[in-house]
Amino acid sequence: MELEQAVEYFSILGGMANEVELDYFDDVFSMVESNFVDNFSKFQHLVSPSYLLESPYKEILMAVARGDGKLYSALRKAKLSETLGEQVLQELITLGVLQVEISRESPLRMHAKHKLRKEQRSYRVQDKLRFVQPFMRFWFGFVMVYAKDLAAGKGDAFMQNFRMHYERLRSLVYEQLCDALLVEHFSDISPILSSGSYWNVYSEFDILAVNTHKKIILGECKYKDRKVCKNELSKLKAKAEQSGIPVDVYALFSKSGFSNELLQTQTEDLLLFDLNDLKLLAT
Repeated sequence: MELEQAVEYFSILGGMANEVELDYFDDVFSMVESNFVDNFSKFQHLVSPSYLLESPYKEILMAVARGDGKLYSALRKAKLSETLGEQVLQELITLGVLQVEISRESPLRMHAKHKLRKEQRSYRVQDKLRFVQPFMRFWFGFVMVYAKDLAAGKGDAFMQNFRMHYERLRSLVYEQLCDALLVEHFSDISPILSSGSYWNVYSEFDILAVNTHKKIILGECKYKDRKVCKNELSKLKAKAEQSGIPVDVYALFSKSGFSNELLQTQTEDLLLFDLNDLKLLAT
């Protein structure tokens, strides 16, 4: 399987039980239709424990899969109180269905008398919830919404929605792979102390890492069928400035490579990685 196809298949099937025989195709849409439309009932039992398909578990899992993953935003979307929601989330974390990505954002209010702007007073620093297995994220983000239709053999609406929004599945998996690649890249130079996505009141970033030399590396991941150009670097720098992040090194990750202009401007404070660089993770 080609590297690109492996990434795309993993974003859907990662963590799925091995006892199920799959039909593989050259394109991911044919694979999904063959397996999850034509053979829906065969895959539903892979969601374990089965009560995850019932309330209130399914509401929280769907909210996490279909949103930005922020903890209290997910509870609001699931229409659960914080008390009940936090109890259910703790159970899902214990089961190994979800994991918490801790926010690294500093509180806006530095002391009791610190006055915030009006638009920031209701802002709340939130951790993010992530699925441990890509398959579960796919199921609750795409399949569960159309479960009744699929059980009745109707897959048109499911496939239309999947084609429209599939990119958000593979983009997150690609970001996680790029984060691992960045850690590996610095392992012999200056090991990474902290990495992962980063978000604050101003913006969100695919990767923010800090190494043992206290250098801040800010990364942007683009899983697109076109080359990344210099404009993407300029936008990333502008976002960093707005967020007050003192970046030492920028890292761009691109499925389809980079423009000649960007390649020619590469300096010590800019790292460029394409899809082939992910092979480093397999060595």
